[in-house]
Amino acid sequence: MSGEQKSKAHVEQAKGKAKEAIGRVVGNERMTAEGRAEQAKGDARQAKEKTKDAFRH
Repeated sequence: MSGEQKSKAHVEQAKGKAKEAIGRVVGNERMTAEGRAEQAKGDARQAKEKTKDAFRH
């Protein structure tokens, strides 16, 4: 399950980066903000998984 959550985190981060970049190119501030939010969500998920891994070892 942990591997699945880690991959979800990476996907969210990548989607967020792409959305942010597209938002900047087209000048859409809302899309840029949504991209940043998705990246933050992915970062939080990744941090949670790293914490869980630290306690397992």
